[in-house]
Amino acid sequence: MGNLDCQRRKPKPILSRCWKGIGLLMKDGLLRKVLKWAALGVFWVDLWCTRRLRQMRGEKPYKLGGNCALCAQCCESPMVQVSKMVNRSGFLRHAWLWWMRAVNGFELRNWDVNRRVATFRCSHFDTQTRRCDSYDSRPGMCRDYPRLLLWEGEPPFLSGCGYRAIHPEAEKLRKRLLDEPEMKNLPPEKREALEKQLKLK
Repeated sequence: MGNLDCQRRKPKPILSRCWKGIGLLMKDGLLRKVLKWAALGVFWVDLWCTRRLRQMRGEKPYKLGGNCALCAQCCESPMVQVSKMVNRSGFLRHAWLWWMRAVNGFELRNWDVNRRVATFRCSHFDTQTRRCDSYDSRPGMCRDYPRLLLWEGEPPFLSGCGYRAIHPEAEKLRKRLLDEPEMKNLPPEKREALEKQLKLK
């Protein structure tokens, strides 16, 4: 149950034929953009409902701090966590991979079955300029990144990323921390470094 071999697990013949036929018609054309915008609408509705439900359960995500540093690491090898159903069903997995390839231009690099994470190579990403050639029609997962990480216990931001996670109770925790006698004697730069390390700033 380790990583799937991308070379051995190729799409089913019928899906491959669909890809060859439709892929050429949609490339940089109106049809692909329409499909992307339709999928984007579904993505935002599903995302809003999912996060609203998690908030109702009492979950509190980290807050997002910082700004994009334009390092483009998230574009170089985009990763997507799939549902348990897609992870288990061969047909759904192939259909989903066909969509990711034909519509979003994502080529599968690796599939981690245990973590339910698929890693891709984006055909729209220019490795020389480190820019996206279809930024205006990028999929929802690219637009939402890295907000999805804020729901994890320890948000795993990429090294060099300009964003950072801030604890949901940062203000309360910072106030308690500043009340500690040891903190009052710390130099400002060390205090600031400690607050960032504890995700309070």
